[in-house]
Amino acid sequence: MNLHSGPSAPSVAADRWFRRYARTPTPRRRLLVLPHAGGSASFFHAWGTAFDDDTEVLVARYPGRHDRLTDVCIDRMEELTERVTEALLPFLDVPVTLFGHSMGASLAYEVALRLTHGHGVSPTALHVSSRKAPHRLTPRPLHEAGDEALIAEVLRLGGTDEALLADPDLREIVLPAIRADFTVVGTYGPRAADPVDCPVHAYIGDRDPSITVQDMSAWADVAPRGFSLDVFDGGHFYLTERQKLLTDAVARRTTGHDGAA
Repeated sequence: MNLHSGPSAPSVAADRWFRRYARTPTPRRRLLVLPHAGGSASFFHAWGTAFDDDTEVLVARYPGRHDRLTDVCIDRMEELTERVTEALLPFLDVPVTLFGHSMGASLAYEVALRLTHGHGVSPTALHVSSRKAPHRLTPRPLHEAGDEALIAEVLRLGGTDEALLADPDLREIVLPAIRADFTVVGTYGPRAADPVDCPVHAYIGDRDPSITVQDMSAWADVAPRGFSLDVFDGGHFYLTERQKLLTDAVARRTTGHDGAA
C-alpha cells in the first residue's frame, strides 16, 4: 500500500464530506464507512465507538441531507466516486479500509479502484454489505417512478424511519436525496468485474428480500487477494440488529486479529 508520507491535514472540503470519530490524534488506521441509498452518517453513529483507539472512523456525509441539506444532490456514481475519493486523499497517511452498505458497497468498490488506479494507493480491505457484485447488478429504474413507488421501495427494504416518510413536510425534505441516491443505483451497472488490489469481505442477512447469498458470493470474482462471506440473521438491514456482530467482524479484519487483512 503506497501511502502519502506527510501528516494528515484534511481540508475544509474533506471535513465537509466525512464525519470524523477521532479517539486519538495519531490513529494507526482509518475505516471509511459509506452509507446506503437514502442513508446518512447519523445511521452509523454507534460505529464511532465500536473500534479500538488506534482506529479512526470516517462516515461519508452525502450532500442533500442533514447538515448538508442545502448542498446539491449527486445522482451519478462516477461523480460521487470522484468527490469521495478526492476528499479521502488527505487521510491516506495511514492505511484505510473501506466499508459500504447497499449502494455504499458499490461506491466503496469504485473508490477502491479509483484509489489504486488513479492515486497508486490500495485500501487495506474492501468490506461490502447487502449489494450484488458489480458484474451481477440488475438495475431497476425506480428513480423514474413516482414518489409513492419510491417510498414503497424504501419501506420494503427497511432502515428508514417510517414516521419520517409519513409526515408530508418531512417527506418533502428527504425525498430529493432519496431520489438522487436511487438514480445512482438505477443508472449503475452491470459493469466489468475489475479486480481490486485488496481482500474483499462480504456480509448479508439471510432474509434479504432482494439479494441472495449466491449474489454476495459473486464478489469473489473481483477478489484475487482473498474473499470471505459472513451470513447474519436478518434482512437487508440486518446490521441494525446485528451491529455488534458485524462491527466485531470488521474490527478483527481491520486489525488483522483474525488472520485476514
